[in-house]
Amino acid sequence: MTPNPAYVQAIREQVHAAPYPHLIGMTIDALEFDRCRIGLELGERHLQPFGIVHGGVLATLIDTATFWAGFMRLPEDAGLVNVDLKLNYLKAVTRGHLRTEGRCLRAGKQLSYTEASVFDAQDELVAHGTSTLMALPGKGLRLGVAKFLPG
Repeated sequence: MTPNPAYVQAIREQVHAAPYPHLIGMTIDALEFDRCRIGLELGERHLQPFGIVHGGVLATLIDTATFWAGFMRLPEDAGLVNVDLKLNYLKAVTRGHLRTEGRCLRAGKQLSYTEASVFDAQDELVAHGTSTLMALPGKGLRLGVAKFLPG
């Protein structure tokens, strides 16, 4: 099955307009089978009192990237939920652009296992995490566009 580019664009638009992604400023920069890329331009709002990016920001990026890395393999009517999230903070960061690469390591009908890595503007690893995701039949996004191209 081939993902419909119009569906991917509709997801990007819906996610970017949703309250929390909009608040934090993250974007879905790429979305395909088993992979995604999430971007975030850091600002003062992302810093904790000691002037470094708050761990919750990095956890959000990993949570988001693990989710979307597993999403495209689901049937059109299914949703997905993270059931666990494990992560390691590896480097303090204070400014610049963060890129999060998500990858599905095992796609299953009910459970999938994914990972994500956060990189700073110098391509240094900032954080890494894994997540187990559970499919939710009947909870898919209704975007008015087919998820897959015919064929």
